[in-house]
Order: sequence, then C-alpha cells, then structure tokens
Amino acid sequence: MYAIRLHAFGPAENLRYEEVEDPVPAAGQVRIAVRAAGVHLVDTVLRAGDYGGGPIPVPELPTVPGREVAGVVDAVGEGADPGWLGKRVVTHLGMAPGGYAELAVRDAAAIHELPDGLGFEAAVAMIGTGRTTMGILDVAALTADDVALVTAAAGGIGNLLVQAALAAGATVVGLAGGPAKVERVRALGATHAVDYTGPGWPRAVREALGDRPVTVALDGVGGAPGRDVLELLGIGGRVILFGWADAAGGPTEITTRDLYERGLTASVAVGPRVLNRPGGLRGLEERALAAAATGALVPLTQTFALKDAAAAHAALESRATTGKVVLTP
Repeated sequence: MYAIRLHAFGPAENLRYEEVEDPVPAAGQVRIAVRAAGVHLVDTVLRAGDYGGGPIPVPELPTVPGREVAGVVDAVGEGADPGWLGKRVVTHLGMAPGGYAELAVRDAAAIHELPDGLGFEAAVAMIGTGRTTMGILDVAALTADDVALVTAAAGGIGNLLVQAALAAGATVVGLAGGPAKVERVRALGATHAVDYTGPGWPRAVREALGDRPVTVALDGVGGAPGRDVLELLGIGGRVILFGWADAAGGPTEITTRDLYERGLTASVAVGPRVLNRPGGLRGLEERALAAAATGALVPLTQTFALKDAAAAHAALESRATTGKVVLTP
C-alpha cells in the first residue's frame, strides 16, 4: 500500500508519500480500505515534534500520521466478526496513528457502520471533529435566547457550531478570516458574518447587534482575537474555550477579575473534560454521525489527495483551509 510517512520531525515537507507493507489485522481487529482520512491541527503539531504535555504522545519515528479514517472493511483478524467484511465504516484510531494510508487497522469494537446516505468524507469529519463539537455544545447549552459568537466559523468545528446554534434558535455572529471565508459563513445562514482579520471588527459586531450583548462566546482561536471576543460578552455571559491558534498568540487570557467584574463564566470544553467523560467518547461519536446522517449538521470539507498531505498540512497551518481537511487515496 501507499502511505504518508514521517522520518524526521519538522516542517510539512517532511511528510513523504511512500510504498510500505500492508498492515495485518490482529486478533479482534478489522482492516479498513481507507476512502477518507481526516487531518487535524494536532497532526501538524505532532509532525513538528513539539506537543509536549499534551494528551497524545509524540510518536516514535518513522510514523504514519493521522487518527481518523473512513472506508470499507476488507479483512478481519482472528475473533473479529466476519460480518464486518464489506461494510462501510468509520473510526477514530485513538492514540495510535496510521490514518494517512490506503489501509488501516482498528479494534472491531471501536468502529461504526456508516448510516445509509452518509459519505466517507462527511463521516470522517464527524468522527473526531464532530464528536468534539458535540462536547462543546453540551457545555454551551445554547438556547433561543442566546446571542452566540463563534470564532473561526468557517473551520471544521466552527461551521458545525454555527449550524447547531442556528438550529437552537440563537442569534449567531460568525467570525472568519478574509472575504471568502466570511461568505462561506454567511452561506451557512449566520445572522451576522464578520471578518476578524480587519481593523475595528469588534465595533462591526457591536453595530450589527445594536443593543443586544453577546451571551455566549465559542472561542477556538485565542490570543488577541480571543481577548477581543471576551470583551464583547455582556453581563452574565459565558465563554466556552476549545483551543487556540499559535499564530494568534496562544490561549485567550482570562483572569478572575474578568469573571467577577461582569459575572462571567469560563469553561474549557476539550482536553481532560471530554477525555474523561463518563461512558467514554463513543456516545459523542454516535450523536455526531447521526446528526450528519439526518442532515441536521452538514460538515464543510476541503479535500486533498493522500499524496498531497504536505500541502494539506501547510494550508491548515496557514489558515488557508475551509471546513474539515480530508485526504483521499
């Protein structure tokens, strides 16, 4: 099979398209002929070799990156149900990499059969990014009374949050970087779409909302933009944090004084909170896939060929992508 391998930590161009041995499913495992592999921002950090202190260990080299795959089961290991053969499935590989490849193996207990009508690219967008979105929404508890502000609203998580907030009846402000992404957010149906890379964008948000304050901020960007988002929250508002972009300057800075002065609440929806969720992550995965299957959530995706994984990483790191980045063999 062909796969993307990393022999040395560093820039995106270190990812190489190579021929390697086919994996063999062990006892209780199935092998998946991959039709779509998800690319996550964490993959770019692990590729650089500097994910110190994170929940996912830096891999031993050489490695095949990637932890989200969808495809068709083409082999089963000893003890695995042969009924899986030929089934359309999706899975998150957990802590073990190996997704950027034509074939991948996974424990049969960790795979999901795809609902009818759900394509591979949408499924792979929902198995990781979608399940994270479900966890964020559980914390946010959006209602029709909310004015929700979503950062990186054209991104993999952001576009799903915009859709879910609208479905809850909330007024939605979607922030995106650049005119093209703003148009994508507007096409999603956001009440207001604002370019937060331009000067004076917080004023544009206030003018768009009139006398209505932001009640909930969903912040995955951090840095100076995240701080500006925090300042837009009204009395009693809540901020839900789910990451940051290194280019923005790190996590949003929040102090207890910020919370006290305006009665704000701040919650982190990812990391230990979701990894230690009672019952595990499978319930979130099932809900995410079901939402996509019914059309309640329609993930935006941007596709690259497997051999172009380096270009996909470079585009993701430069914030030039829209939606979930997916590799197809």
